[in-house]
Amino acid sequence: MQVLLLGGHGKVALRLTPLLLNRAWNVTSVIRNPDHESEILALGKGTKGKLNVLVSSLDDVKSDADAKKILDAVAPDYVVWSAGAGGKGGPERTFAIDERAAKHFLTASFASPRVTKFLLISWLGSRRVHPRWMSSADWAGVQNVFNNVLPAYAKAKLEADEYMTALAARRKKQVAAGEAGPIQAINLRPGTLTDEPATGKVELGVTPGRSKVTREDVAIVADRLLARADTDGWFDLVNGEEPVDEAVERVVREKVDAVEGEDVDAMVKRFFP
Repeated sequence: MQVLLLGGHGKVALRLTPLLLNRAWNVTSVIRNPDHESEILALGKGTKGKLNVLVSSLDDVKSDADAKKILDAVAPDYVVWSAGAGGKGGPERTFAIDERAAKHFLTASFASPRVTKFLLISWLGSRRVHPRWMSSADWAGVQNVFNNVLPAYAKAKLEADEYMTALAARRKKQVAAGEAGPIQAINLRPGTLTDEPATGKVELGVTPGRSKVTREDVAIVADRLLARADTDGWFDLVNGEEPVDEAVERVVREKVDAVEGEDVDAMVKRFFP
């Protein structure tokens, strides 16, 4: 398998890279700064897969065609979006990367006959409706982040999340009609990120709104979700008491999807009228 990892020098991506390589998958890590290339390549030492680095700035991805050029060069089976402006460059750059570039890669990936999985890392507050499993206090905290603390980031991520969800809903109808092949659209939605070591125990699927999760645990869960043929939808993630493998098995078995309560039909109509 060939994996295209966008945002390869991000803290989650750095932890995810060796996990994917140890599955004997090949990874192309896309980074903006050539000074980071040696750091990325060091992650591949002693692993089973082959690691390549592509120095290419997502700031230059301004169209679906720009994204397609990278997809054509890499020819991935799986695409992972772990990129973001990271607060650099102000709100306009956040919208350019976290929203528009993400949507360009989603469009190009869903149009590719080779891509069968797209995992997008978002955050658990990226939604419009107060979910039934979240307390009023936690929802208020999430809304504060959305409206006051990181409004540009939150709005950009929501747009990308809803676009992927609309693409996935439309694709399922196309698959049912025999018009296209299936694609897994995995939206991994962690809580507040920390740099502590992995705990290996999580709360996955539907979660409280103001809890934390280690970046290493996010990477581990992303790896597990990508490794299965039966994962798609929205997965909220915080640290908890359930071992990762058991949590992943449970959400698949119980068909847990944190998109519950959101208006998917409205998303489809908005993007594909």
